[in-house]
Amino acid sequence: MEATDMVLSPGMRAGLPTRDGTPRRRVWRWSQIGQAMGIAALVVGSYLFFSHFVVQSICVTGPSMCPTLQEADIYLVNRLSSLFQTPERGDIVVLKDPTDQAYVVKRIIGVAGDRVDLGDGNIYVNGEKISEPYLAQGTKTFPFTAMTETVQCGPDEFYVLGDNRFLSSDSRSYGPVRRAAIVGWLMH
Repeated sequence: MEATDMVLSPGMRAGLPTRDGTPRRRVWRWSQIGQAMGIAALVVGSYLFFSHFVVQSICVTGPSMCPTLQEADIYLVNRLSSLFQTPERGDIVVLKDPTDQAYVVKRIIGVAGDRVDLGDGNIYVNGEKISEPYLAQGTKTFPFTAMTETVQCGPDEFYVLGDNRFLSSDSRSYGPVRRAAIVGWLMH
């Protein structure tokens, strides 16, 4: 039997030239188009699920977390942990700013039930001065409204500050934030 006499399926003939030497065109069947659309929908759905519930990238804009985080750097946000973990003092979190609902990056200073006192350029949590090794040497923290400030975090509230205390809009201006405002932990 010669090669020209063989019976080939349409899929096998797709790459072979016709008798006159011109290439054959690939004919798409409806089942193949449906499979391609299903795969595309699965890819888009997976991306949306992972970026909204698992891990999301975020670009730092503004100097409020300098020197810890630099402006224009890109980090990943662990959104899944926000469903299972409780924020702790010192954690760097991404939250929705209560004033304009934009995503911002801040450090947690006080957790639910804590009393936060700002005075003498220092921070006291439950009466004890906290150590802040992540700040530049000699950085002071002052309240925006008075010489001293005392804030009691209610249940499910957190006191947050930017590491660049002179250029950060944070709990000193809008008060403690609710747990629901925290969308995830910064992975750095």
